[in-house]
Amino acid sequence: MMAEERTDLDLEAQIVKDIHFKEIDLVNRDPKNINEDIVKVDFEDVIAEPVGTYSFDGVWKVSYTTFTVSKYWCYRLLSTLLGVPLALLWGFLFACISFCHIWAVVPCIKSYLIEIQCISHIYSLCIRTFCNPLFAALGQVCSSIKVLLRKEV
Repeated sequence: MMAEERTDLDLEAQIVKDIHFKEIDLVNRDPKNINEDIVKVDFEDVIAEPVGTYSFDGVWKVSYTTFTVSKYWCYRLLSTLLGVPLALLWGFLFACISFCHIWAVVPCIKSYLIEIQCISHIYSLCIRTFCNPLFAALGQVCSSIKVLLRKEV
């Protein structure tokens, strides 16, 4: 019995360790494609010259290179300076949201559902007691009404 408990504890510890220290994919950094169409901005998406208004070929090539390289290095610089602090901020924010959801939102919803169940029984009793006989009587009164259609000549 002790060996089985120890195996279960070791398995639980391994699962917890795997959740917090899983391997990350350094090649595909967007495996769920959350940035599929949002931030894929290339030179051609931003700058375009219509037919008849072309700059010199050299200017176009240098502009393309400048845009591409500056975007690449600016992103790298910003992610180096702000990536870890923003990851910390987002981790903290989502931890707070998870905490509120687990410890406040779900219990409030469950409490509401329990309380509203009692009220729904009282409401249902009132409807069956007062409205059902009233509508049954109105149905009996209106059941003898006949609608005649007149044919036009």
